Amino acid sequence: MNELRGGIAMEINYPDAKRKTTFEEGLEFQDFVADILHREMGLVITNYSSRKWQFNIGENRQGIEIKLDRRILETGNVSIEIGEKSRADLSQYTPSGIFRNDNSWLYIQGNYEIIFIFAKKILCLLANSGKYRIDTLPTIQRFLLPLSIAERYAAKTLRPKDLGYNNES
Repeated sequence: MNELRGGIAMEINYPDAKRKTTFEEGLEFQDFVADILHREMGLVITNYSSRKWQFNIGENRQGIEIKLDRRILETGNVSIEIGEKSRADLSQYTPSGIFRNDNSWLYIQGNYEIIFIFAKKILCLLANSGKYRIDTLPTIQRFLLPLSIAERYAAKTLRPKDLGYNNES
């Protein structure tokens, strides 16, 4: 884990640290994207910390959802969440991701190599078009948007390395 001191990243090693959880990886990616958006576009994101505010309002005051999708380049698809269940044995999915009813209007998804910035309304239209594959897993539903289509409909595509960011700055 890196700690910033005077603008210099310092390595901190925790001897007991096990592999990062998916949740932690997602939070680190969210911070990475927030830093890029601030440096490159002057956009400051104020994330909510409590579950209460996140569930009742959204992830942040600005209405920007940020998701880590580690396998985009490997699969050739952006995997956009549309439904979820807390347990696999439940019969119905709850709308989530782009179908969640919150303050989100901008949806950012990617990884440390490529980041897509979408208008949430565009993703909803694409998901409802019936043109793209829907994956139904035990606790999540998602639609798969091919990279070429994602690049066409993204409001902006960022490649962190081209902006001078190294992997997981």
